[in-house]
Amino acid sequence: MRIHPPRRSAVRSLASALLVALTAAACGGGASQSEPQAPRPALSDPSAATLMPGDGLVVQIWREPDLSGEFAVDESGNVTLPLLGTIAVQGIPLRDVRDRLLESYLVELRNPSITIRPLRRVYVLGEVNRPGLQALDPTLSLAGAVAIAGGANPLGDLSRLTIVRDGVELPASVGPQMDLATVGVRSGDQIFVGRRSWWERNAPFVTSTVLGVAGIVVAIVR
Repeated sequence: MRIHPPRRSAVRSLASALLVALTAAACGGGASQSEPQAPRPALSDPSAATLMPGDGLVVQIWREPDLSGEFAVDESGNVTLPLLGTIAVQGIPLRDVRDRLLESYLVELRNPSITIRPLRRVYVLGEVNRPGLQALDPTLSLAGAVAIAGGANPLGDLSRLTIVRDGVELPASVGPQMDLATVGVRSGDQIFVGRRSWWERNAPFVTSTVLGVAGIVVAIVR
């Protein structure tokens, strides 16, 4: 019994179907496999935030540049301020710290106007352009923290963020739009920007190669 070779039209149809299938696979595989971005929660009340050792405190006194500046919270939970000396601030809500400073400066200044804000000294590491220690406002988003570190490099993926404390990764899931206060970031913590997956990094090359090979197959059988 003689076996007839497949007709050219059938081969061409098969090749075209292969091209469509490979194209769909390439395009579908190029989609990000990361989890959906977490919604941004409401910001915490900044005035209720507290300071801990390792934090920074920015004090701004109107028309008093020599008394204004950024001051470190030492291991005992104190800051040393011009005119006032050492002040205990650990665990005290910022609104109460401001009231205490205002009361103390009234002795030395006439009608002082004071604003304060905390800073968390956090390491931003991983796939960022300028990894290292950063002084960050707790109301800043994680994406903002990465931006201060020069932004994610070409390998970085903001959907792959982790927080590490004392060498242990915190179990909470975080998203780039969540703020440091809500996440509970402390001074000394590390914000790690993870690397994009192999497919996400190489999808354009793989896609172009697949499409090129499929195109050659179709051309041959025509």
